[in-house]
Amino acid sequence: MEAEILATLEEYASAYCAKDLDRLMALFDEGDDISIIGTGADELCAGRAAIRELFARNFAEATAEKFEWHWTKVTVRGDTAVVATTLTIYLVLDGEKIQVPIRWTVALCRKSSGWLWLHRHASAAAGGQDEGTAYPTK
Repeated sequence: MEAEILATLEEYASAYCAKDLDRLMALFDEGDDISIIGTGADELCAGRAAIRELFARNFAEATAEKFEWHWTKVTVRGDTAVVATTLTIYLVLDGEKIQVPIRWTVALCRKSSGWLWLHRHASAAAGGQDEGTAYPTK
């Protein structure tokens, strides 16, 4: 079961790098109550149209070449699951290759067709926070 769930992350990465909106949207539940919180201040969206628009904007700004997964924890309770993970996304932005470290949380539900995403949250670690402290101070 965990392998099936993690396979959805691999499919997301593959579709994202291919800039394939239809494949990305196929990972999400068909309902319109899906949501995404991204790393940008304005990246708060709910519903299929808003999420599709967010992906299209991301694709217009940069090209992802690779997702590299790091620490990952999968929790399954019945027909729901949560994946918490860290990753690095390798991008080409304005002709430059950059690496973006990200923290992700994905909430999924199991349907007859497999595991589908309900929510994805992305964040960057607080840069002004010393190791071993609870809050950023810089």
